[in-house]
Amino acid sequence: MTITPIATRIFSEGEPLAPFIREHVATLRDGSVIAIASKIVALSQSRTLHRQSKQNKEALIVRESDFALRTPQCWLTIKDNMLIPSAGIDESNANGRWVLLPAEPYRVAAALRKSLLREYRIARLGVVITDSMIIPLRAGVLGIAIAYSGFRGVRDYRGKKDIFGRTLNVSMTNVADSIATAATLTMGEGAETQPLAVVDGAPVVFCSRTKKAEIVFGPKNDLFKPFFDALRRMEKNK
Repeated sequence: MTITPIATRIFSEGEPLAPFIREHVATLRDGSVIAIASKIVALSQSRTLHRQSKQNKEALIVRESDFALRTPQCWLTIKDNMLIPSAGIDESNANGRWVLLPAEPYRVAAALRKSLLREYRIARLGVVITDSMIIPLRAGVLGIAIAYSGFRGVRDYRGKKDIFGRTLNVSMTNVADSIATAATLTMGEGAETQPLAVVDGAPVVFCSRTKKAEIVFGPKNDLFKPFFDALRRMEKNK
């Protein structure tokens, strides 16, 4: 698998995504996956606010979240079935604004894929919208797929045998987030100005329709459900 980060000019708020991609990506091979930073997707939708007081930001975080818990370091939130700090609201590389997560990212990914397939005259293409997240007990951030289109987001091993013939009951590979993490590693987190990356040779299964539900567990079925329940009890007892 080869990942090529794409250096670009600074993306302007309100400009369309597809022409920006065509401006900076000369060719896309059949079977490529293009990774797009969620920030420029949000900027294309003008999902921004001028930075205000701490109290205003906290109110915004709560409003943007499905669940929000204040901690000494930040707000831990659940939004769109993702555990993510501060509802994904970002101030880095934002020029004095708050940038929210994109609205309807799966719709955006599907529409963008359709446009790029036509523009580059290829038959297979994956699109993944990436953001950064932290995981418990680890330093630094990893990539996460806010949305994706054109490939199966999960490789399911359940019911298959391991090398010793044991039937696998829970094993699945999260393909979408794995690609997002690999792309994010090359795109960078600082002043690289690389909001795009082209992934060639990714071990994905291309498809015409994306099933968003395949990648979502939800707290009720999640391994960390007891942890989520404890968080809710803590919040309720405050």
